[in-house]
Amino acid sequence: MKALLNKRSFQLGFFAGLFILFLLLTAFSGEYYFLVVPFAALLFFWGWQQMKTVFFLLLLTLPFSFEYNFSASLGTDVPDELLMVFVSGVFICYCIYVPGAISKSTWRHPLLFLVFFLFCWQAVTVAFSTEVLVSVKYLLAKSWYLGAFILAPLVIFRNKGNIRAAAILIVTAVLIVTALIMLRHYRGGFRFDTINFAVVPFFRNHVNYSAMLVCMIPVLIAFYRSAKTDKRKLLIVGVLALALIALYFSYARGAWLALAAGLLAMWLIQKRFLFAAFILSLIIGLSALFWVKSNDRYLQFAHDYNKTIYHSNFREHLSATYQLKDVSTAERFYRWIAGVRMLKDNGITGYGPNTFADNYQAYAVPVFRTWVSENRDRSTVHNYFLLLAIEQGIPGLLIFLLLCGALFYYAQYLYHRIKDGFYRTVAITTGSILAMIMVVNFLSDLIETDKIGSLFFLCIAMLVVTDINTRKDSRSPTKAQRTQSNLG
Repeated sequence: MKALLNKRSFQLGFFAGLFILFLLLTAFSGEYYFLVVPFAALLFFWGWQQMKTVFFLLLLTLPFSFEYNFSASLGTDVPDELLMVFVSGVFICYCIYVPGAISKSTWRHPLLFLVFFLFCWQAVTVAFSTEVLVSVKYLLAKSWYLGAFILAPLVIFRNKGNIRAAAILIVTAVLIVTALIMLRHYRGGFRFDTINFAVVPFFRNHVNYSAMLVCMIPVLIAFYRSAKTDKRKLLIVGVLALALIALYFSYARGAWLALAAGLLAMWLIQKRFLFAAFILSLIIGLSALFWVKSNDRYLQFAHDYNKTIYHSNFREHLSATYQLKDVSTAERFYRWIAGVRMLKDNGITGYGPNTFADNYQAYAVPVFRTWVSENRDRSTVHNYFLLLAIEQGIPGLLIFLLLCGALFYYAQYLYHRIKDGFYRTVAITTGSILAMIMVVNFLSDLIETDKIGSLFFLCIAMLVVTDINTRKDSRSPTKAQRTQSNLG
């Protein structure tokens, strides 16, 4: 008790002295920002003492966060991106202070190697960027995504309780936001033309909203399978039904397709076909690309500028999609063709992260132009795989595809290797979510957003943790693991 009191007295004296020091510094200099330092130090100290709480707080805020622009050139997601920076800083310092916090076998894991290899290549492409400052901002943001959603989970997810708690927190937060959006959408008559207004400010549009919502479906299925009582199963079925209803009224074609892909992925994992299906998808995709590009066949799909319109009626919207009369579909063709044409000039290092909007117009084919092609909101090519090739070169795309293949392989491999029912459920659920994320990113670029990007990196960490936690040598905890009782 005496030692504890002495420790607390030292801490109180330290922070009091720090505050007085910077108060005097502020008084002499007249610069009030010096007062931020002692409060920042106190905040960091609290985060150090409550690392698990801070990480869970970050997960809880993901669906509630919104975009905020400090200026025309500086914007962020509040509060989750600020928490990402904080969580990354705390856990990086923790891993330096406790070198054994993450085992050597974890650091050597192939999935982590691919993640950091991709990050290193992204750093290389920044040096060749057409807009270096913009690309540097991208790299900084990517660093705290990795810190918050890969490094932190490697420390936190050492036991089943923390993994289960994290899943419950995310699902609960998403469902609360979904309920609020459904209520607002109800006031708009559940119409297609009111859904984008209903999702603001939590999501930019209905695509982002539906993408995060659909990724919760596999988790709810996992909850149902692990429920031990009929009452709990009935409750989960009710929640699942509401989530599916909300997904339907999101009016997002990509999310509906992702739901089918996620359910198919579960079956493919069970049959050991998921990795093979991924390879087959790549072959089909590349074959289709070469076929459309050869002899300029893509020109046959040109639309009529005067007939590409935005439809407020969803049935008309679906009908116009396959007729290439829907403006969003037509605009995608416009940007995809421009993006493919960009590769011939800068296919190795790309144009630099976050620079597509500054470079693609010169490569666009006018016959595919639509009435929204001015791109005032500076959105990207609406295909994450093509975006990587454009901004980070063909090597960047290949590394990412290698990472995706490895993720699908591990989800399938772990599901069949592991005997523990909990971790088998984690493996198949993670594989399903990853399949969904890949599908929605074929029509969008959501891995660069806080909502889906966080889930993607969490899935990577989850597979690494599942692999490490179920190895025979993981049954004997290290000294560092035994001493960190505050992490649960």
